[in-house]
Amino acid sequence: MPGMGQRAQAAAGCLTAAVGAGAGLVVWAVAAGGPRRRFYRFEQAPDWSVLYAELPLMVLGGTAAFLGVWAVLRRLRPRR
Repeated sequence: MPGMGQRAQAAAGCLTAAVGAGAGLVVWAVAAGGPRRRFYRFEQAPDWSVLYAELPLMVLGGTAAFLGVWAVLRRLRPRR
């Protein structure tokens, strides 16, 4: 059975991934000045690649970035 320290580390990793996904979603939502401008580029038909390409990439990118920073910070922390 894992110790309390391992559970806390696992919980911190999960929380970091969730915060990273949320940050990616926020960046995606405000990147082009709002949803109306994002879906209708240059007064043309709706651009659905925004949903099936940009959104998942931003969420996964945010998650990966936050987990990468978390892993680096874990390595830099001195062991007891």
